[in-house]
This record gives sequence, structure tokens and C-alpha cells, in this order.
Amino acid sequence: MTERRLLAISGTPGTGKTQLCDALASHGWEVLRLADLAAEHGCLGDLDSDDGAAPVDIHRLEEAWTPPSEGRWLVDGHLAHFLEVDAIVLLRCSPVLLRERLQARGYNEAKINANAEWELTAGHWSELLEFEVATPVLELNTTHHDTDALVADVMAWLNDGLPHAPLAEQAASAIDWLKESFS
Repeated sequence: MTERRLLAISGTPGTGKTQLCDALASHGWEVLRLADLAAEHGCLGDLDSDDGAAPVDIHRLEEAWTPPSEGRWLVDGHLAHFLEVDAIVLLRCSPVLLRERLQARGYNEAKINANAEWELTAGHWSELLEFEVATPVLELNTTHHDTDALVADVMAWLNDGLPHAPLAEQAASAIDWLKESFS
């Protein structure tokens, strides 16, 4: 039996989660898509006519889903950090570039604005702090990303034993897009 390693690859839509997961898959990782898990376990709500997405009941999914017991797994999704995982890779991207990526995907303006604002205000860090997540977190800036470099960063973090500061300390030193916009 091989030891299990389960990582959440999380971040605002458009930060590069799926691209990173696909690249890590070529290094022997198995990928689970959060939306697929939610559908499989009956944790998807009705399609929202405003943004075209079906909301995931992440708390119900956390209770219904049994994580794999062995192997190297990634959970790809903007709510993946809510699941019981060994570590979280939090992807961040400049809200300006994020807007461009979401426009290219055909998102409507309201959905683009909501996601850009979420990224600008570090919404994921707020959730991690609110729910007192004790899981190691690696924050990566994908704005000018090279996927190979991001893979190397993740692999180095894993090989080093998931070093991390306390969550509040990490959040305090997290990427601050507001500060960067005035620099």
C-alpha cells in the first residue's frame, strides 16, 4: 500500500488550477474535479440562470465524500480548500489579468466582477481564517506563471515536508493586490 497524499488546488476561477493539475498529472498525480465529485455525490444545486453555474454544497460534499486511502491525488476546484486534505495549494492572479482570462472564457460581466473582487480582497484567505483551517497552505502567484516553475514550486514544497507558518501569519503576508496596485 502506498501512502496517500491529497492536495487541494484552490483559487479564484481563472487562476490556473486546472492547468496546474494537468501538469502535475504528468508527474504521476491523479486529478479529481470538484464539480464531478459534487455531481457524483448529489451535492450540486440547480443551475443559476444569472451565472450559468450550479452551486456546490461543499459542506454536504465534505460529509458524503470518502477521500482515496492511497496514492497521490489532487482536488481541482475553487472550493477544494474546504475538503479534508493534507495540504492546500492556493493559486492567486492579478485581478486585471484575471478579468481578461474570464472574459476570454465568456463569463458575463457580473460574474467577472464578482471573481475579480474576490481575488482583489483575498477572499480565500478570509475563508481559511474564518474556518480556522489547520492544513498547510502554499500560496502561488500565477500572474506571470510558467507552469513548469509552478510544478517545481509545488514539488519542492512537498519534498521539504510542507513547511508553513501559522495561518494568521501567512494570511498577513499573503499577496496584496491593493498594495501592489499603488506601488
